Amino acid sequence: MQITTIDWLIIFLFFAISLGIGIYVSKSSGQSANEYFLSGRSMPWWLLGLSMVATTFSTDTPNLVADIVRTNGVSGNWVWWAFLITGLLTVFVYAKLWRRSNVSTDLEFYELRYGGKPARFLRKFRAIYLGIIFNVITMSAVTLAAIKIGGIMLGLEPWQTVLTAGLVTVTFSAIGGFKGVVYTDMILFFVAMGGAIGAAVYLVNLPEVGGLEALLANENVADKISILPDFGDTEALIALLIIPLAVQWWSSWYPGAEPGGGGYIAQRMFAAKDENHAIGATFFFNIMHYALRPWPWIMVALASLVVFPDLASIQQAFPNITPDKLGNDLAYPAMLTKLPTGLLGLVLASLISAYMSTISTQLNWGSSYIVYDFYQTQINPEASQKRLVAVGRLSTVVLMVLSTLLALLLQNAMQLFNLLLVFGAGTGLIFILRWFWWRINAWSEIAAMVASGVISLVLTIPSIKNTLFGAEGFLPGWAEFPFVVAVTTSIWLIVTFVTPSEDPSVLRSFYKKTQPGGPGWARVISDAQKEGVDLQEDHAAWSVPSGILAMLLGCALIYSTMFSTGYLIYGNYNLAFPLLGLALVSGYLLLKTWKKIRVNVL
Repeated sequence: MQITTIDWLIIFLFFAISLGIGIYVSKSSGQSANEYFLSGRSMPWWLLGLSMVATTFSTDTPNLVADIVRTNGVSGNWVWWAFLITGLLTVFVYAKLWRRSNVSTDLEFYELRYGGKPARFLRKFRAIYLGIIFNVITMSAVTLAAIKIGGIMLGLEPWQTVLTAGLVTVTFSAIGGFKGVVYTDMILFFVAMGGAIGAAVYLVNLPEVGGLEALLANENVADKISILPDFGDTEALIALLIIPLAVQWWSSWYPGAEPGGGGYIAQRMFAAKDENHAIGATFFFNIMHYALRPWPWIMVALASLVVFPDLASIQQAFPNITPDKLGNDLAYPAMLTKLPTGLLGLVLASLISAYMSTISTQLNWGSSYIVYDFYQTQINPEASQKRLVAVGRLSTVVLMVLSTLLALLLQNAMQLFNLLLVFGAGTGLIFILRWFWWRINAWSEIAAMVASGVISLVLTIPSIKNTLFGAEGFLPGWAEFPFVVAVTTSIWLIVTFVTPSEDPSVLRSFYKKTQPGGPGWARVISDAQKEGVDLQEDHAAWSVPSGILAMLLGCALIYSTMFSTGYLIYGNYNLAFPLLGLALVSGYLLLKTWKKIRVNVL
């Protein structure tokens, strides 16, 4: 692969624009912590939506998709496609509640919903747990992908990649704050999409691939293209489709797809102008994330099965790649080495943009936890706005250093994806129900967090698992995730009923501010009314049933659009056009339902 002057110019131009934006907004971002982390809560839906899409683009995502497709076929992507249900539940049920809460981070929610020492402990602990530990793990996966791309496409040593890309990103993130992240994301989105689509079109038409028809007929590819798993293979059906759709989407906490909303998605909802902009931003994100983006990555992954049919062929083509970094996720950057001048520069810039967007978001989000939920509440409650911004910038640098060190120790993207997925198993139902059931308390969340973490460690660390259960284990592989969910859920439900409920004053204050509604608050409302206190600002019908209907219609719209696109690419018009029709009908019905939700929000 030859990188020409034109390619380098495209890359350097992109770096210059990103840094320029960060410098330009640094003055306004540094005025206060509210400006640095939430841009004054004044962002429109379309800008926040584009930012969410750009953030979740990431360098590790196409690598992960390549790994999934090469290992389990296209149907293996249900492991993350199932999170659309989570995302749309956030759009139509939780987005307005988060925006109405008016908190600065989703961890501040703990002292709004719960009270006393347990609430303060939860906020402090999860600030470290999510803001540092989980955040560093997530960023290390993205940085690992950058290391592999740098090694394959540029021949760089891992330290050279992390030093170059990391230095620019951390500088841009530290000075520009949230506003710099969001403004740059708008540019990053178009660069990243252009690069992904251009790469897919060119690589599918390589002489050794032979075009789309030859690709789909290739013996290495033909059994990988099905969108649904083989219904005759019970184990694959359970692992790839049934568990993600029946259990995973609601039970597992995963960055960017948290049940009930949270993380950097919540951060963008907090930054929206109002509740309707929060709903619009998250819906726009889910459409773009699932309906638009997967197919360019999938087609490159399928083409890679022709050019690099196994790991040995990748190792032979790139002998400088060390065994500890060799995996199926390398197939994506390996294919990109075959791009021509100009397009190569654009794709490299798109990968850099994906890396910068994801890392800068994670840095700003993680730093907001450290500043608001740890430093300000635990160390220096009287800190000035300038001091909070300074701590935010310092923590940004520290998080970046920690994530790059961890990335140097990891091997592949699936390794981390599975770890994060299992680690949060069983906690998701709490995040869904805590808005609508008064009985859930701080101890419920503490119990779920501890149980999920301990059980996951037992089942995922080979030395512990083998010692306790032997090499064969006591469960088939597909059953481990539901087992963690079942045990964790049972534990936190028991703890909920054997520990005292939250103080009535805390519950009433929470309800008064967020107005979640529903039968789960009937006792709190009734007790308040007996004392002459009316907690309900209006007595309109509960909007959650309409929100769930909108979620189902949104799933039908987005899934049918995504699969219609796939079948059009495959040339299967008998399925493509009926699915397109379903998308149109679902979209029409969703618009009618959405109007009811908007009326309830206003």
